Amino acid sequence: MSSKTVDVIAAALSERIENGEFASGRLPAERSLSEHYSTTRITLREALGLLEAQGIIYRELRRGWFLAPPRLVYNPAHHSHFHAMAAEQGRIATTEVIEAREVPAQLAIARHLALLEGDVVYRIRRLRRIDGRAVLYVEHYLNPAFFPGLLEEDLTRSLTDLYDQRYGIRYGGARFTILPGPLPARAAPTLNVASGTPGLLITRINRDLQGRVIDCDCEYWRYDALCVDVDV
Repeated sequence: MSSKTVDVIAAALSERIENGEFASGRLPAERSLSEHYSTTRITLREALGLLEAQGIIYRELRRGWFLAPPRLVYNPAHHSHFHAMAAEQGRIATTEVIEAREVPAQLAIARHLALLEGDVVYRIRRLRRIDGRAVLYVEHYLNPAFFPGLLEEDLTRSLTDLYDQRYGIRYGGARFTILPGPLPARAAPTLNVASGTPGLLITRINRDLQGRVIDCDCEYWRYDALCVDVDV
């Protein structure tokens, strides 16, 4: 099938979406759509892929295709925590703790935290949702010297607030690395996508007001859920 046919199907679907035809937020099954456009599933998926690349729709593994909500606007230069950032944009954020325990620091994490390889660190794995949709899998690595007993706390809440309220520690500076790439096997299933799906990795190394490195966040985002907008 020609690329022109793919473009025509994508344009027709886009027009139907703009006209509010799929008010439920979910597209019909691929078989139904391919029959409607008298085309093959392969051609249909190419058309759906075009719309996905434009941020119009998104796919969830074994669930189908959905209309994409507005991207969350993320300014790494601001220290607004996830829940506050979502609320400011009229969105509802939730956090689920997958795991929280002590682990020996691997070399890369040890370097980020100015520790030695094998030193004990806290690792907290969390899944974060916007309006019920899983958009972010994050691994937090903390230097335990600054946060004794933290693993016993309610870790579904903002770590920013917890640091301040229990330990009197506030963020100062931070270093960010933003890198597109495939989502790793440990992150993809939690985000309802196949391993290797394009994603966005944001690594953030945080310092306190005294300039001490206190933690490191490794954030794996669905690429279609985020707009990075830096205002400095």
